Amino acid sequence: MTWLERSELLLGANNIEKLKHSKVLVCGLGGVGGAAAEQLARAGIGNLCIVDADTISKSNINRQTIATHDNIGKYKAEELKKRLLSINPELNIDARKVYLRDEILHSTLLEGWDYVVDAIDTLSPKLHLIKTCYQNNIPIVSSMGSGGKSDPSKIKISDISESYNCGLARNLRKRLHRLGIFNGIKVVFSEELSDKESIIEEEGTNKKSNSGTISYMPVIFGCFCASVVIRSICELD
Repeated sequence: MTWLERSELLLGANNIEKLKHSKVLVCGLGGVGGAAAEQLARAGIGNLCIVDADTISKSNINRQTIATHDNIGKYKAEELKKRLLSINPELNIDARKVYLRDEILHSTLLEGWDYVVDAIDTLSPKLHLIKTCYQNNIPIVSSMGSGGKSDPSKIKISDISESYNCGLARNLRKRLHRLGIFNGIKVVFSEELSDKESIIEEEGTNKKSNSGTISYMPVIFGCFCASVVIRSICELD
């Protein structure tokens, strides 16, 4: 009996082997990315690269899997690596404390990934990651905005061309259109309208605004992202 016994009952031994030999890159380790990475590890993905240069802050505790009062100030990538190895000690995991920009992004994406999870929450690096994956035929699932929303029944998986009621998705579509990209990007988004009163403008930061969030929404977005990867690798779609 192995710890993946229940997964094997559902997916079959062949698919467990596929997952074990797959390589997945997770970019952004906040509420969405941390949850996605954990679900991938629990499903038996054998090779994970997790990327985030950020450290844990007190404001992360309400929604991010790895964030506690005991590890404030520590790197998200390092803390998540420890957690995932406690789930699967045989996991081949590479934790990188870097921002994916220009040369680093290109060299990272040329390492032969079976799938990429985009859980970046700032527009410019998110756009660059999606564009590079699209141009190099690398499968990617991208998380849109979970902030300002609270109804999990409104979360959807679709092509980006079919997303709506999401400010991040709208801005991303506009910029992708300028690059000649109109579809072919799988996204997780919510059709729920954002609560405008929960959004505050942030000047002088990487993001133009911050949205109120509740514990479960980013986690569910992450689970949806992980499901896209797992189902694709196992050819369940």
